[in-house]
Parts: sequence; structure tokens; C-alpha cells
Amino acid sequence: MAKITLVDDDENIVTSVSLALESHGHTVTAYFDGAAGLEALESDPPDLAILDVKMPRMDGMEVLRRLRRASETPVIILTSKDDEIDEILGFNLGADDYIHKPFSQRLLIERVKAVLRRAGIEGEEPQSAAASAEAASRAIKRGKLTLDPARHDCLWEGKAVKLTVTEFLLLQSLAQRPGFVKSRDNLMDAAYDDQVYVDDRTIDSHIKRMRKKFRDVDPEFDAIETLYGVGYRYRET
Repeated sequence: MAKITLVDDDENIVTSVSLALESHGHTVTAYFDGAAGLEALESDPPDLAILDVKMPRMDGMEVLRRLRRASETPVIILTSKDDEIDEILGFNLGADDYIHKPFSQRLLIERVKAVLRRAGIEGEEPQSAAASAEAASRAIKRGKLTLDPARHDCLWEGKAVKLTVTEFLLLQSLAQRPGFVKSRDNLMDAAYDDQVYVDDRTIDSHIKRMRKKFRDVDPEFDAIETLYGVGYRYRET
């Protein structure tokens, strides 16, 4: 199954989460402070990272911020804070999902499954969906853009653009039908599992981060258009 790195300073949570994940076949490596967790994530990237927010030496948000400088490892944030600002900050920094403490093991397992499935790491397609899965894995070329879902590669004018799983799925949804407007609800459906709810600002945050990454490669990038009050569309260039 998946290799998962868990970073949390609460021994009880580390024990219960590790046992739950391992019972579903995953391999879990745990760290009890942010600095040690970041070092492990950078030296031996897992399939998924689960980060607590409040930790000694380095909090989870700073771990995520530093991790995103060079890695697109899927990340789930754990927090005891019921604070919308923290959640928005986490998504702005590139988190893939967010779980508030206390949480049930069942919820955790379903969220982990959802993120891994979106990353193409876990989950078998039913036989009846084989054609759809094959179509979704085909490379997409739209002007200066090349997307290869099978390899999770994104190129702009031949230059690599590193996208998170969520960003890649959002862009793939837009680029599949250039010129067609996708509402935020459409984009949520494309990038998130049915069991995960996100609001409009989360989609906007992902689009903002994605645009910045493309503009780091091409300052004139303007292929993702905003239609205020409606949604977004991809303009082939």
C-alpha cells in the first residue's frame, strides 16, 4: 500500500493513527517534532505526509511551507484548532486536505484513501470504468501546455512546472475543454473526493498558487482566466 510519514507530538494520537493506518496495509513512520519530520520528508519522501499544526521546534504550517519549496508530496493537516483562518492558510500553502481533532479513525482512513486515490497511489478502477480511466491518463497538449497524468508531469513551453496533486487535477479539468467555463463546483468535483467538502476560497487559493508557479516559468502566463461570479476557463495559447 502507501508509505506514510506521520508528524505529531501527541503520543496517543501517533499510536492510534499508526495502528489504524497499518491495519489497512500502510507503512507508517512517525516523528514527534516538526524539525525531525521535515528532515525525514526531504531525505526520504513518502507517498503521503500527515502533519499536526502545533508541534515543538517547528509547527506543521512551517513544515508544509518548507516542504513545498521542492516537493509536491500529498499532505493532510491535523489540527485541534477550529479556526477557518488556519484552514485557509493550510490550503494556501499547498495542503491537500485538513482534519480537525478529535476525529474518528474511519474519517481518517477515508480521507487518506481519497488523497491517495487522487494522487494515483491507491484504488483500483472498476472494470466498467476502464475506458474513462484510460482517457484520463492520456497526455493533454494545449498550445504551450503539456500534461501527462500517468507521470504527473506538467510542462509549459517545455519547462517543468511542479504542481501538487490537487493543482494538477484542477488544471487537467480546465485544460480538457479549452474555452469552456468550469464553475467552482465543477472544479471541486474534479479535484476532491465526494467525502471532502471545500469552499470557494479553497479553489481560488489553489488557482492563485498554480498561476504563480506558471508565472515563475513564464511571467506572461495568462492561460487560466477568471470569470467573476462564474468560475474559470482555460484559454489555449
